[in-house]
Amino acid sequence: MTELLDLARRVAAEAVEHVASLRPRGRVGIAGTKSSPTDLVTLIDRSCEELIRARILAARPDDAFVGEEGQDVPGTSGVEWIVDPIDGTVNFVYGIPRYAVAIGARIDGADEVGVVVNIATAESYEAVAGGGAWRTDEAEPRRLTGPPVLPLDQMLVATGFNYVPEVREHQARAVGAMLPHVRDIRRIGAAALDLTDLAEGRLDAYVEQGLHVWDHAAAGLIAREAGLVVTGPDGSPSERLLVAAPAGSIDPFLDLVARCGV
Repeated sequence: MTELLDLARRVAAEAVEHVASLRPRGRVGIAGTKSSPTDLVTLIDRSCEELIRARILAARPDDAFVGEEGQDVPGTSGVEWIVDPIDGTVNFVYGIPRYAVAIGARIDGADEVGVVVNIATAESYEAVAGGGAWRTDEAEPRRLTGPPVLPLDQMLVATGFNYVPEVREHQARAVGAMLPHVRDIRRIGAAALDLTDLAEGRLDAYVEQGLHVWDHAAAGLIAREAGLVVTGPDGSPSERLLVAAPAGSIDPFLDLVARCGV
């Protein structure tokens, strides 16, 4: 695990520098779209993923690699790297300082290493399975323990919206149904940072539909190692649904999510 974590740290640091050095003032140019005209991708997303893939496979050529921007690579070692080069691309394009590089490593399908860095602020988070979750950009690494358990009506809940109009219309209705039952809703625009914010105690719960594995592999491990439950319809996160909250809050929050039709 030490070898994988060290590699993830080094590559994430280089990726952060790469993105920061290329980002112009003002809005970033758009290279294309994915699921809809509002689901953006930039040339910097693509070049960052190429850099991360090259560095990881140069160090560990037998590993597998899965990234948001494609060109996945099969492997034979049992280690699979799952990468989002810029999580929060719309924030990145508009200059909103909430976008991150996320690098996770799985061994035989189990999340074992996660590193997430907010590119704009250098806030850095990491976890190794069984070793706790840590914020690492401060003078001394600080262990993360998540938020306290609160009643539903005192919980600050983060969510996100799909880029397909019909899906987001359904999601907006569900959020509208949830809003009267919680303290408030936040839509921050970067799933990995939603999960690290939850691990740090800046949020009380998180729910989102339509996430892919690169959105939550690294950050989901960090949240779990901070003591949170990260789950979905079949007991684990999926594209259908990801829900995260402290163990003492998860059952009532899951019930609320179901009642709101998420």
